Amino acid sequence: MDMKQINFFELKKNLKKDFSACKRIGLALLGDSATQLLTQAIQGYGYDVGINFDIFEADYNQIERQVFDSASELYQGKPEFVILFHAIQKLIKRFYKTELHERSHFAEGHVKQIVHMYETITAQHPCKIIYFNFPEINDAIFGNYANKVAISFNYQLRKLNYELMLAAQQCKNLFIADVCALHHHYGGSAAIDPKMYITADMVFSIDFLPAVAKQVTDIILAVSGNFKKCLIMDLDNTLWGGIIGDDGMENIQIGDLGIGKAFTELQHWIKQLKQRGIILAVCSKNDERFAREPFEKHPDMVLRLDDIALFVANWDNKADNIRYIQSVLNIGFDSMVFLDDNPFEREMVRTHIPDIAVPELPEDPAEYLACLQSLNLFETASYTEKDEQRTRQYQEEAKRAVAQKRFTNEDEFLASLAMAAEVRPFDAFTAPRVAQLTQRSNQFNLRTIRYTEDEIQKIMSSDDYYTRSFTLRDKFGDNGLISMVILKKNNTELFIDTWIMSCRVLKRGVENLVLNEIVALAKQHGCVRIVGEYIPTAKNGLVKDHYASLGFCNEQGLWVLDAEDYKQKAHFIKTV
Repeated sequence: MDMKQINFFELKKNLKKDFSACKRIGLALLGDSATQLLTQAIQGYGYDVGINFDIFEADYNQIERQVFDSASELYQGKPEFVILFHAIQKLIKRFYKTELHERSHFAEGHVKQIVHMYETITAQHPCKIIYFNFPEINDAIFGNYANKVAISFNYQLRKLNYELMLAAQQCKNLFIADVCALHHHYGGSAAIDPKMYITADMVFSIDFLPAVAKQVTDIILAVSGNFKKCLIMDLDNTLWGGIIGDDGMENIQIGDLGIGKAFTELQHWIKQLKQRGIILAVCSKNDERFAREPFEKHPDMVLRLDDIALFVANWDNKADNIRYIQSVLNIGFDSMVFLDDNPFEREMVRTHIPDIAVPELPEDPAEYLACLQSLNLFETASYTEKDEQRTRQYQEEAKRAVAQKRFTNEDEFLASLAMAAEVRPFDAFTAPRVAQLTQRSNQFNLRTIRYTEDEIQKIMSSDDYYTRSFTLRDKFGDNGLISMVILKKNNTELFIDTWIMSCRVLKRGVENLVLNEIVALAKQHGCVRIVGEYIPTAKNGLVKDHYASLGFCNEQGLWVLDAEDYKQKAHFIKTV
């Protein structure tokens, strides 16, 4: 994937292209200003990322009518995402119509209205809401003193953006598109065109629209389970200045002096990505012992070997090495970002692995970090403290891959792992991670239904559903939560609403353990048939034959298993 900036007119040209191969996503756009060009920008940007946005664009300034009229076009269209867009210029007008003594509470009042809209929409139709926060426009009424007086617009505007963040924490299906951050990055004069607003009631400038469209699309992709999980890094002139094999560890540029500062700040940023849960891997053309030395001994290195899930340094083709990294990590190429200072290597990897994201780095290392931050490569829709453990889990997986090569018999290898699993219903501790699994998992996901934490909580409290989560540990370490099922009872039939499993534990017998548990639940609750469904997507071809391989029979597109005649399947996993 070529990471390039796109202008509005290029996006508009996309509207004439064939969207038939793109995934359809229903979207509603409700604004209190002109939104026609924003709609075109979102649709055009969608084509570049493989999405056919089927957009319902509400009539001008019809937000309240669409939201509070249960018979409105908004609800008839049943969109998966709804964008609520209040213009900053209209916000200022509302603020100055507010009585002076009430202005100090303006932010809380506005957010209360947004939460009311959110609750109204989601009560009528389960969907995700995207709300644009507000660029910081200085109305120059109080000057700098605005920061000290609560009745100033600037004070309330900043407070409003803060209150929106707090509301989004409480409303799990509410996501904030950070227009304020974009406004800071591009600058006020580039983001907002006063002439366009006066003549056409259009808030954003033509040149700013693609950035807003990308922001919206990034959120939708992340919520839909399409996001980056792994950063693969070159070393020489990427993580440090110089060539380790020629210059030696003492002479590479890193630290607080000169251009070394740029590489150090980049490493600090990458370290924070790792702590957030992004997997780090090294792919370098180097002698491995030289390549590892800075990570082990250089006093100014921020990244250490413990931060790297997989370290590959040799003289092989980088595309081949990235394929090896992918085979060990067992994630899609479209979940990866490759960072390399060399234009030749970047183009070679793009050519041979087109799904991987390859940013076009500037020539000057001092600009690396700003460039990468502006691309927003690592958008996410969820975060838990468990994400911090991901590097350790993939390091352990690499050890398992090495250990497996010593065995010629698969059963002997599995027995040697000393695997143990904990099986239990969802609870308050597992619910956030379970919700995250439904949002993140694409390959071993039979139906690819996404659930928020609120929706998981409702399933947990329903008598119609049974849930199970599965953790797995072995002699190499703890894999954490690796599988989950949501089962719905329909009289004497048990329907597998969701069955997700981490690809890291494929071919270790976990699917047999899970099916044994599903059958046990069916018998416990008087169900004689277990019904599964496979809904194909672009990414879950891995489980196309999953039910057939486990002994299910196909009946009119569904997969059926007789619970009464079922014989327990063998595995090497002890349950605790």
